[in-house]
Amino acid sequence: MFKGRFSALFSILVLYISLSFLIRAGFLAVSIKDIDFNIFSVFRAFFTGFLFDFTIGSLFLLLYGTYLLLLPKKFIGSVFDKVFSYFYYTLIFIIIYFSLLAEIPFWDEFGARFNFIAVDYLIYTYEVVENINQSYPLPLIAAVLILLIVMTFVVFKKLKVFKNTFTDKKPLSLRALYFFPLTIITIALALVLKNKQAEFSNNLIINELGKNGAFSFVTAFKSNELDYQTFYPKVSGQEAYKTLKKNLLQNNQTYASTQYDEISRLTQGDNLQNPNIILIAIESFSAEFLAAFGNTSNLTPNYDKLANESVFFTNLYATGTRTVRGMEALTLCVPPTPGNSIVRRPNNQNLFSISTILQARKYHPYFIYGGDGYFDNMNNFFGGQGFDIVDRDRGNPLSDEIKTKRYAIKDQEVNFENAWGICDEDLYKQSIKYADLSSKQNKPFFQFVMTTSNHKPYTFPKGKIDLPQGERDAAVKYTDYALGQFIATAKTKPWFKNTVFLIVADHCASSAGKWEINIDKHHIPAIIYNLNQKPEKIDRLTSQIDLMPTLFGYLSWNYNTSLYGKDINQTKAGEERAFLGNYRTLGLLKNNIFTQIDDRKRVKQFNVTGADQSLSEVSTKNNKLVAETIAYYQTASERFKNGKMKQK
Repeated sequence: MFKGRFSALFSILVLYISLSFLIRAGFLAVSIKDIDFNIFSVFRAFFTGFLFDFTIGSLFLLLYGTYLLLLPKKFIGSVFDKVFSYFYYTLIFIIIYFSLLAEIPFWDEFGARFNFIAVDYLIYTYEVVENINQSYPLPLIAAVLILLIVMTFVVFKKLKVFKNTFTDKKPLSLRALYFFPLTIITIALALVLKNKQAEFSNNLIINELGKNGAFSFVTAFKSNELDYQTFYPKVSGQEAYKTLKKNLLQNNQTYASTQYDEISRLTQGDNLQNPNIILIAIESFSAEFLAAFGNTSNLTPNYDKLANESVFFTNLYATGTRTVRGMEALTLCVPPTPGNSIVRRPNNQNLFSISTILQARKYHPYFIYGGDGYFDNMNNFFGGQGFDIVDRDRGNPLSDEIKTKRYAIKDQEVNFENAWGICDEDLYKQSIKYADLSSKQNKPFFQFVMTTSNHKPYTFPKGKIDLPQGERDAAVKYTDYALGQFIATAKTKPWFKNTVFLIVADHCASSAGKWEINIDKHHIPAIIYNLNQKPEKIDRLTSQIDLMPTLFGYLSWNYNTSLYGKDINQTKAGEERAFLGNYRTLGLLKNNIFTQIDDRKRVKQFNVTGADQSLSEVSTKNNKLVAETIAYYQTASERFKNGKMKQK
């Protein structure tokens, strides 16, 4: 095989499989602390990985194999043959080395092979290319890539790989003996292999080790949306809604209709307060950064101080691991349905959201973002719910059906900007600007302010803090510094006394870990600042989707709601719950039991113990919690898909 016309093809295939093995072994080594080490599981993961590697490597080379088969004997070794072959080799080496090298930072960030996040990022080339350019030494990476390719050519030449390819002139019939078995095996494996076959363990790292990055990328590309009815465990509609309605009802609510699938509730309140509301979603702001949760690095002195003066949620969990999931949770107050966030899906306009409630009370809603809100479909989503848009407009228009105002952040208003947008200080100046405008017009306002500074490449204006740029801790400290400056400026404004601030993370800084869903990597802080009441800590389990309904409760509002979120203060003891998901796997945390469902229609339950919230699978399931979990996710998915989530 290595001494004839196909010598280069098989040598490249062996090279790819060998390098993939080394990458897999490297991932095993750096993630060893998160693995439940079992030699059989590791062996199975590496064997499964070998099958994926062989399949992808062979698919890379299938076109070249066809060329080797069909090129007439008289052209073998000709100038054309060499030019075409060397061009193909170079292209394949670029693909191999780049894809394998790119897996390293992705694994470091997410603890996984390429997935839907990598697919999504292909759509938004400006932000991603700029982020890569600002986060990594591209000239060095390019030099390493070129060096690897040159070294490979040198080694292959010394091994006479190319000489054999261009001198062997076997007839087509003999070449077919190499080509057709390889092709048949490759196509058969490509049809049979599925990423799910690598997911045989409860341990996320073991499952991801058994995959191949390129294969996972293609899989994610083909299944970027998941239909709940097709892939997930379900019950009858009547049963699902019966369970849901029982669990949604608060102490101060009654259902507006007896129809089995109508979840609209009348919420009783005294309508005492109608303040302005500024919701600040801080990028990647894990609870572990705060002194209140044991951090001793003094990264968040301003947030820590505000927490002591606020309603402080200490047992709060984000629904997901991406910004769009945080936005979905805070605006739609709905569990994280499988597949893409609703923020990124088509037909997501005019949904029942917090904007529905706010606009019924004559609030003027703004979405204020320091980048171009085209990214992740943010502008179309918020515009579709009636928000006016304030963003760094780079020429990406809103969808034609969105009828809202859009205000561009001007160049002269920007002191610092990186790949993701303007720095937090500049962003908060936009918040102040539009708060001043609404105040002059004597209109109550609601602002959804989305920060970006706490994101790789972790750059910000110089001279603000005592840590160097380019590291996460520095970005956290700058984010906190900018927040402190914002609150100080807001205090000088006439509207401050009548303004409430909800300051919360969109998600944690990292989601990588031992399990498919790592509960401690969803733990986020939130505070409600400047309420007309004494500070307090809420230690009860709270979901990110509960924050806005809880704020409405503090304001004693009388309103109609179809949200899944609940006022934690009106929730019965023992009925607290949190929703956590990661695109394919969905879960419900309640009473220290985590119930998990996935797109293989599997249901698992775990006991949650210890400070690190470790999971241990139970042998006997709590069927009541299983039914509750399915009811929440099944109805939420069905309501969006069938238009029941729309405003009436």
